[in-house]
Amino acid sequence: MTSLPRIAHDTVEDELAEALHGCARGERASLHRLYEHLAPKMTGVALRMLRRRDLADEVVHDTFLRIWEKAGSYDPSRGKASTWAFTVLRNTALNVLRGERRIELVEDYDAIEPASEEADAESLLVALSETSALKRCLDRLEPMRRRAILLAYLRGLTHGELAGRLGVPLGTAKAWIRRSLRTLKDCLA
Repeated sequence: MTSLPRIAHDTVEDELAEALHGCARGERASLHRLYEHLAPKMTGVALRMLRRRDLADEVVHDTFLRIWEKAGSYDPSRGKASTWAFTVLRNTALNVLRGERRIELVEDYDAIEPASEEADAESLLVALSETSALKRCLDRLEPMRRRAILLAYLRGLTHGELAGRLGVPLGTAKAWIRRSLRTLKDCLA
């Protein structure tokens, strides 16, 4: 595969940067130029990330809407126009991936939510055999840390979700999980 001469690549980047500046000024023709040049490549990238043509097309469309709205924030001193545009695409696709995963895994969140998280975490602990090594080791953890571990690993909560539900800073939730796992590992060894 041959690469374009450096001068041609720089010219394209200059044209893309000018088109972004045109979008910032509200020039629809500039958005059209960007679309014609970047949309095919963006569709390919989005398709590789999302693995569904309908979602890839939607993400590319949303990306150009965001480019139109945010073109004024492009700063050529911080990077190339194409890099900026593909960063918008990447962020848009990642947002879709996060949303899709939640939709596929949990369709009706309220329907599976326990009546009480405390009761749920404790019932999970009680469900373990009284003689199991894991139960013995979990019993050694401070109650809030034990609850965090149980909710994270048996209910699948993320660090951020744990922090929100337990009313602690994100760093605290992360530290509790990290230290508790280390304690459990040592206990079970």
